[in-house]
Amino acid sequence: MTLLPQSQLDPPPEPADGPEPPPFAEAEPVRRPRWRLLMHAAVMFGRELCYAVEAAFVTPVLLSVGLPRGLYSLVWLISPALGFVLQPLAGSFSDRCRSPWGRRRPYILGLGIMMLVGLTLFLNGDAIVSAMVTDRNLKRTWAILVVMVGVVVFDFSADFIDGPVKAYLFDVCSYQDKERGLHYHALLTGLGGASGYLIGAMDWGHSALGVLLGSEYQVIYFFAVLSMSILLAVHLFSIPETPLGRDGGLDPDAEAGTLLPDCHTDAPGYGTMPTETSRSHEVRSRSYTALRESNGITPTVKQPSKEAQKRMSLKSVLLAMVTMPSHYRCLCVCHLLGWTAFLCNMLFFTDFMGQIVYRGNPYAEHNSTAYLTYERGVEVGCWGLCINAASSALYSYVQRLLLPYIGLKGLYFMGYFMFGLGTGLIGLFPSLGATLALCTVFGIMSSTLYTVPFHLISEYHREEKEKNDGSSSQAARGMGADCAALTCMVQLGQILVGAGLGALVNAVGSVVVVVLSASTVSLIGCLFIAVFIRHVG
Repeated sequence: MTLLPQSQLDPPPEPADGPEPPPFAEAEPVRRPRWRLLMHAAVMFGRELCYAVEAAFVTPVLLSVGLPRGLYSLVWLISPALGFVLQPLAGSFSDRCRSPWGRRRPYILGLGIMMLVGLTLFLNGDAIVSAMVTDRNLKRTWAILVVMVGVVVFDFSADFIDGPVKAYLFDVCSYQDKERGLHYHALLTGLGGASGYLIGAMDWGHSALGVLLGSEYQVIYFFAVLSMSILLAVHLFSIPETPLGRDGGLDPDAEAGTLLPDCHTDAPGYGTMPTETSRSHEVRSRSYTALRESNGITPTVKQPSKEAQKRMSLKSVLLAMVTMPSHYRCLCVCHLLGWTAFLCNMLFFTDFMGQIVYRGNPYAEHNSTAYLTYERGVEVGCWGLCINAASSALYSYVQRLLLPYIGLKGLYFMGYFMFGLGTGLIGLFPSLGATLALCTVFGIMSSTLYTVPFHLISEYHREEKEKNDGSSSQAARGMGADCAALTCMVQLGQILVGAGLGALVNAVGSVVVVVLSASTVSLIGCLFIAVFIRHVG
């Protein structure tokens, strides 16, 4: 038997001051199962279903309770104005939330409850006031107030919830799963919108449910609230979220338990002494940190000090947004152009179908042929919106096939270009068949707006993390703040549309200008993407 020298039997000495190589540095990222990603995306189905119900019934409900036409635009301006002011602050606060349930889920739960409360007041406000107030004039005033509050609360919370949901996805998923998760979000968003429009298009008043619940609105409310409640609960329990520790960083014990629940062991390895428990614990902590970094679920920026958190205010958050890197700012501007074009078309599309395609008159007598023709056009317009929602769900899968070939910037450009071209053709040639066929481009734009910008945000953060080795100079900004900044552009676009488009229609005298304006803004967004949006590999 050959004896080896003692120097070959002893383990190599560790460097005194040098960094220890992470044991799991080459570990493959943890892949989330498909069913968990679908559970996470379920809330987008419920949100979009409720959105479709609001879009289909907000006008008849508001007019049925006697809202003056002069106050109608005010309803659409209050909610986005509040969201534009509050979303950046709430997004930044969610980056620093120390709830044991995680950073994002408490906000998502609160906003989901607000959506349900707003929907309740919106669809049942007249019935609630009728049961509590007997004076006729007072009842009309309170009914208008309650319904308006319901619309504002629902619209605000439904817009607001998108940012925390996206940040939650980015926090708990590896790089590969972020892409899959965004596509599932787009798929279920389209399916939820289609389901909501189909529920609204059915005649529930003469059905058994309509007789049982009292009216068509109560049946629609029942389906919307039941769907949103169940899917919100499914979303909240989809993927465990790691809470922040007391020092502002992610809790290493909680996160290690989430990632490696069965890896704790006290058995000494080769070359270790049984008494060196502290050293063994340190090695395991570094190991979990290395695995966490390789999985891409570390916090996007280092948490600021407690003094910095105490100084957090709306002014400081807005300042952080203004001073954000230029490629983030360009992405926000492009998102604003996209949503302005999309809302221009979507908010007035059924009116365009009734007045321009069917040549009806909404101001004629309600029993006249012109008014009935207009109503028929509005109904067909709702079916066009169903086509939009279905094409959005389908295109979410087409995006995954196109991404390796044209990249994120190419997908972004193509979505804006096809929407601008399609809406331009609808405005110039408003025939029934062509209009319904071109409703598919609305879905392409919808899927683009809900996925590509957030995917770009994720890529930018990943590049910054790789470049700065996990540190960042933008301490006041996190993933939640950047997602909130993008979502703010939706509110700002709604403010621009609500404040300016009505005056433009009155000046021109035709609803055609709405569709042509959407086309023009979208094509301007194409040029902006080509020149200013930074390409990522």
